Amino acid sequence: MHRDSERHKQFSRRTAMLAGGKAVLLSALVGRMYYLQVVESDRYKTLAEDNRISFRLLAPPRGRIVDRFGVAIADNQQNYRVVLIPEQTGDVEETLLRLGRIIAIRQSEKKRILREVRRSRGFVPVTLRENLSWEEVAHIEVNTPDLPGVMIDVGQSRFYPFATEMAHILGYVAAVSEGETKSDPLLELPGFRIGKSGIEKVYDLALRGASGSSQVEVNAFGRVIRELKRSEGQPGTRLQLTIDSGLQEMTSKRLGEESGSVVVMDVHSGDVLAMVSTPGFDPNAFNKGLSNEQWNDLISNDKAPLTNKSIAGSYAPGSTFKMIVALAALEKGVISAESEIFCSGKTELGNATFHCWKKGGHGVVDLNKGISQSCDVYFYEVARRTGIERIAEMARRFGLGAGLGLDLPGERGGLIPQ
Repeated sequence: MHRDSERHKQFSRRTAMLAGGKAVLLSALVGRMYYLQVVESDRYKTLAEDNRISFRLLAPPRGRIVDRFGVAIADNQQNYRVVLIPEQTGDVEETLLRLGRIIAIRQSEKKRILREVRRSRGFVPVTLRENLSWEEVAHIEVNTPDLPGVMIDVGQSRFYPFATEMAHILGYVAAVSEGETKSDPLLELPGFRIGKSGIEKVYDLALRGASGSSQVEVNAFGRVIRELKRSEGQPGTRLQLTIDSGLQEMTSKRLGEESGSVVVMDVHSGDVLAMVSTPGFDPNAFNKGLSNEQWNDLISNDKAPLTNKSIAGSYAPGSTFKMIVALAALEKGVISAESEIFCSGKTELGNATFHCWKKGGHGVVDLNKGISQSCDVYFYEVARRTGIERIAEMARRFGLGAGLGLDLPGERGGLIPQ
């Protein structure tokens, strides 16, 4: 009996100690729960809300560019693209193989797609091809039961109706390079395009517009559940040029595939009505992405289609410089409007003989006839009497070589109307 009593007391003490330990642990747990749920509730509520709601930027529509009459020369059009959601397809390579029987997928594109699939989460769409034709979209939609995870998405892409005719004026847009993404968060959006040359580059910030935003609810893995709020961005600025698209197109056709340039200006306002450089290139190809073959063809072309010969080429001024010679001579007083010089078709200076463009000459020529007939002999003699220093001074006074208003965008005489 004594032994049983000792055992009972020992058991009671252990039970009391175990119950006390449990009470302490339970008190600590309750205290911790109170601290998290009551004291720190605001903080953890904010963190949970931040994890639940994802804030995303929306790319705004790029601003349209129109000519002096409002005709669109750089616009946006629907861009049908096919995307793949990897988690919805059992075998990505098998799906790409089936899709390749409907639309062409190059080996380089396939490598790029597989690389993006490995880098991205399974629910993040991966772009397979952009700028699909309506026929390609229809073929893909018909075969969607055999293409798990493949779907058609619609966006916007830049389109140039007057492709080669306006290429050197407008320039083109292309994907953002790695070194350019630091200046604006908008540039980090997949598929975003910025101006790389021409008007598209000079006025890129205005044409971009302001980004919109979208608040979406996501789960713990980042998968979108629903959209909570959406704020559309501000479209880019509508830009109007002084260019006449009809005149630009006609001038380009007259030049054809020859290497040359033509600039047509309004003599009263100085507006540039047409500025053509041939041969041109298709800026739409840069937006879609050039193949290596297309790029090599452009850079190896002897006629330099990528060069804007109107502002980047260096050429002898020819007969247009005769106006400067005439002004310098009149100001110096070596000739008057009525002064006459005989053109026999050639003139000699030292041991050299210089010919007029008209074989046989123009006969007796005054200033008016010299300009209207562009008589070479007349201006050879006028230049000899005037002197090179006076002619050079007059040329500098008129700012030859300062361009056509393109050096300072928006100034009077440029491409942008006031």
